[in-house]
Amino acid sequence: MSNLARLEIPALDVSGKNYMSWAVGAKMHLIENGLLDTIDKSETTSDEKKAKSMIFLLHHIDNSLKEEYITKEDPADLWQSLKDRFDHQKYVILPKAKHEWLNLRFQNYKTVGEYNSAMFGITSRMMLCGQEVSDFDMIEKTFQTFHPGNVILQQQYRAKGYTTYSELMQVLLVAEQNNQLVMLNYQTRPTGSSPFPEANVVSSGQNNRTGRGRGRGRGRNRGRGQSRGRGRQNDVGREAGKQKETACYRCGMKNHWAKTCRTPIHLADLYRASQDAKEKDKGKNFETNFISDEAGPFFDGISDYTHLDITDFLVDPEESTETKRLRSM
Repeated sequence: MSNLARLEIPALDVSGKNYMSWAVGAKMHLIENGLLDTIDKSETTSDEKKAKSMIFLLHHIDNSLKEEYITKEDPADLWQSLKDRFDHQKYVILPKAKHEWLNLRFQNYKTVGEYNSAMFGITSRMMLCGQEVSDFDMIEKTFQTFHPGNVILQQQYRAKGYTTYSELMQVLLVAEQNNQLVMLNYQTRPTGSSPFPEANVVSSGQNNRTGRGRGRGRGRNRGRGQSRGRGRQNDVGREAGKQKETACYRCGMKNHWAKTCRTPIHLADLYRASQDAKEKDKGKNFETNFISDEAGPFFDGISDYTHLDITDFLVDPEESTETKRLRSM
């Protein structure tokens, strides 16, 4: 009974939409168990083999179909009845598969794996309907639908003379993985950037001290190690605060030091050039506001102005009031 409870293949749907794949799977199972001749009316088989074949077929069709064909006792009659009813599906599946084949393009897929899956899905349905698709057809479909920017690459692959589609897919998959690895390495450390500082330097030193402390005295050294750890954490926090407050003199941005700056060289040069221009502008402003002490014309040719020296601001205490009045006039 355990064999009856488990389906060897997906059951035939009452609509018959999966008849093509169901028929192929059923034939494979019958061949495996030596029962293929039971669905051929021209062959003579024992009643025991017919019963086994009938049990398998009825177990793998929809319950509604079981009720419709409950009167069938010969597996060959049941097989022919199902074929007459649902074999027209290939006339529905084949035109759709051909349309998908015509619109299949390698350049429309993000990965080689996605394109390969679509290729096998389309060609399998075409073959089920009796339309053969050769390796040459699949290879040409792939080459002819390369992106226009990869024409040189397509010509190089074509020159290799691949004869099987699987061999071409293997080469394309390896090339894709290598390209992804190169891009990952570039994104991790772009060209011209400094390497990351070693993050384990502080932690490894702390672990060594902790190990020596345990050998001498467990309780006392544990507290000392904890205080050192807190001190390092405070130092790291202060250093991070300085990074946020202090701008990098190389690029002008914050949150990092100049020695760890990853700004490209041409952008850093532009920033320093802008800083030099600002310094020059400051010098020009100083010269503009400079006031000369030499006598001369100013304010659009007006040269008559009052000249004052230090004696005009000093008052002799012995000077009379009248003298002060006259001087002020």
